[in-house]
Amino acid sequence: MADQSRPVTGYPATTTTGHPTTTATAYPYVTPPPQNPYFHVTNNPYYNPYAPPPRATTFVHRFFAFLIGIILTTGVIIFIMWLVLRPQIPQFRVETLTLTNFNVSSNSLVSGNWDARFVATNPNSKIVLYYDEIEAAVYYKSDSISETTVAPFVQGVKNETKIRAMFASLTAYVDGRDGINGERSRGTVGFNLRMVSRVRFQAGSWWARRRVLRVYCPNLSVRVDGNGGNGSLVGGSKECSVGL
Repeated sequence: MADQSRPVTGYPATTTTGHPTTTATAYPYVTPPPQNPYFHVTNNPYYNPYAPPPRATTFVHRFFAFLIGIILTTGVIIFIMWLVLRPQIPQFRVETLTLTNFNVSSNSLVSGNWDARFVATNPNSKIVLYYDEIEAAVYYKSDSISETTVAPFVQGVKNETKIRAMFASLTAYVDGRDGINGERSRGTVGFNLRMVSRVRFQAGSWWARRRVLRVYCPNLSVRVDGNGGNGSLVGGSKECSVGL
C-alpha cells in the first residue's frame, strides 16, 4: 500500500498545514531562459559599442555640412547686397511713333515705314546698366511686320536715355486684311512694339550676370490719313511693360 504522506512527483511538497512549500529560485522552470543572439551582444567578441563610425559616413556628413554652410553664406551675402543696392528694373515708354507710306494690298501684304522713339529710365541710384544685343519688332496684333536692331548703350545711375528704332516693311503678310483695313477706315490702326535686350547690372566692382530684358508696348494707336498713308501716335507717350 502506497505511502500517503509522500508528495506526488511533479507537484510542490506541502507542509503539515497543507500549504505548498516555496523555494527562492530565479527561474521557476527546469529549462534555463533562452538568450536572444540579436540583443545579447555582450558576449560577442567582435562588437565594440565605443568604436568610431566608418570613415565613409563621417566624410558624407562633413561634406553635406560644408555644402549647407556655403549655401547659407552665399544666401546671406546676396541678401545683404540686395539690401544695400536695392536693384530695380529699368523703365521704358514710347514717346513718338510715326508711320509713312503705309499700304495694305489686296493679298494682305503690308508695307510702310515706322519710326519709334523710346525713352529708357534707370531708376537705380547705385547701379549702372549695360545694354547689348538689342532687337526690336513692330506687330499688328500677333503678326510680325518688321524687325530691326538697336545700337548698344550704357546707362548711368538715375539717367534717361533716348532710343530710336526704325522699321521698314515690304513683304509682311497679316491675317485678316479686312480687319486692318477696317481700322484704317475708322482713322487709326493699332500696333504693338516689342524689344528684347541683354542687360547687365554693375555697381562698383560688383557685376551681375547677364539677364534678358523684355519690353512690350501694346495698343499704340496711329492715326493714318487716307491718301499718303502717313500717321502719328495718338494720345501722347505710352508706358511699356518691362520684365526680366
